[in-house]
Amino acid sequence: MSMSLIAFAVLIVAFAIGSFTRINAGLIAVVAAFGVGTLLAGLPIADVIAQFPAGLFFILVGATLLFAIVRINGTIDLLAYWAERLAGDRKILVPILMFLLTAILAAAGAFTPAAIAIVAPVALALGMRFGISTLAMGLVVVQGANAGAFSPVNPFGVLANAMLDEAGASGDALKLFLYCFIFNAVLAAIAYVLVQAIMHRRGVRKAEKERNDEGRSASTFADSDRSAGDSARADSGTPLAGAPARTDTALATPEEPARSGPVKVAATPMRILTLAGIGALLFLTTVLGLDVGVASLVIALALIFVDSSVQKPAVESMPWSAIILVTGIVTYVGMLEEMGALEELQAGIESLGNSSVAALITGYVVAIVSAFASTTGTLGVVSPIVTPLAMDPLLTPIGVITAIAISSSVVDVSPMSTSGALLMASAQPKDERLFFRALLLWAIAMIAVVPLLVWFVFVQLGLG
Repeated sequence: MSMSLIAFAVLIVAFAIGSFTRINAGLIAVVAAFGVGTLLAGLPIADVIAQFPAGLFFILVGATLLFAIVRINGTIDLLAYWAERLAGDRKILVPILMFLLTAILAAAGAFTPAAIAIVAPVALALGMRFGISTLAMGLVVVQGANAGAFSPVNPFGVLANAMLDEAGASGDALKLFLYCFIFNAVLAAIAYVLVQAIMHRRGVRKAEKERNDEGRSASTFADSDRSAGDSARADSGTPLAGAPARTDTALATPEEPARSGPVKVAATPMRILTLAGIGALLFLTTVLGLDVGVASLVIALALIFVDSSVQKPAVESMPWSAIILVTGIVTYVGMLEEMGALEELQAGIESLGNSSVAALITGYVVAIVSAFASTTGTLGVVSPIVTPLAMDPLLTPIGVITAIAISSSVVDVSPMSTSGALLMASAQPKDERLFFRALLLWAIAMIAVVPLLVWFVFVQLGLG
C-alpha cells in the first residue's frame, strides 16, 4: 500500500471513529497529522504545525462567540416571539417564518446545528399548536439552516468561498449564497407539502380504522343489549325504554389544538443593539469586505462592553467540539497536501478525462460522506480536489462549487448527522421511531437525487 493510501485510510478511520463514538474526529485528525506527517512522510513538526488554519480558527471563534451572545441575551427569543406574533392565526406563515428565522441565524454566522438546536424546539411546538406535522416542520427548519449556511460569515460559506477564491472567482460569493438559498427554499416547500400530504393520508387511514373498530364494537354491544332486552321482556312482559343514540367521536372532525397567545418577550435596548450588531456584521463583511473573524470579534467585544455578564456564559457555551473538529480535519488535509497525497488523488480524478463527470462523482462522494460525518469536515477534505475541477475552462467555478456545496449539505437531515439527531431530540418521545425512519429515507432520497440534479443544473447547464 502506498504512503498516500495509508494517509487517506487514516483520515477515513478518523471519520469512522468520530461518527460511531463520542471521540472528536478533529482531535484524532490533528494528532494523526503529526503521526503520519512526521513518521510516515518525514515532515518536520514545524511544517505540520504550519498547516493549522489560523484564519479559519479566528473566524469560527468570532462567529460562534457572537452567536452565543445573541442566544444568551434573549435576542433569539425576541425573534421567535415576533415570528409567532406575525403568524397570528395564519397557519401557512408558521413554516415560512421558522424557515426564515433559521436561515437568518445561519446567515449571521451560527453553525447549522446551533441554529437548528435553537429553532427546532420552537418550530415543533408551534407546529403542534397549529395542527402542522412536526416532521414537516423539522425538515423545514433543517432546510432553513442550509439555506443560510453559505453566507460569507457561516463556516460552510467560509470553506466554500475559500474554494471560489482559489478558483479565481471570489466575486461570486453572493451568487453562491443566493443559489444555495433558493435551492433550499424550494426543497423546503416540496418537503413541507409532501410530508403534510403523507401525514394527512396517514391520519385519515388511522381515523377510518378507529371508526371501523368502534363500529364493530358497537355492533357487538348492540347484539348483546338486544339479547338482554329480550330476556328482560320475557321475564317481566314489559319493554325496555329506548336507549339514547350514541355519538361516534371518530366521525367528528378533529379540532386543532387550543392555542394560547404568544408569551411576550420584551425588546430591550440590549436586544435591539444585538440585532443592530448582526446587521453591522453582514454589512462589514459583504459590502466592505472586512474579515469575518475580525468583524465578529469586534462586534462581540462591543456587546460585552455594554453587558459584561454575558462574557462567561458565552465563552463556555461556544461549540469548542465543533471548532476542534473543523480545524483538526483541515490541519490533516493540509498535511496531506504538504506530503503530496492530494496531488496523487487529483491526478486520479483528472485521469477520468472529463472534469464534468469528475464533478458528478465528487458530488455523490461528499453527499454519502456528509450523511455520516461533518459537512464542514467534508468540505475541508474535498476543497483541494474541487478547486482544479472548478478551474477547468469548460466549466464555471460557481457552478461546480455550488453543486458540491449543495450535495454536501442537503443530507444533514440524516439521523446519523448532528442536525438530524437534533430533530429527533426535539420530537415527542412517541415520534422518535417515526422521525428516525422518515429522516433516514429522506436522506437516502437526497443522496440519490440531489447530486445528479445540481450537477445537471449548475455544471452541465453552466448556470452561474
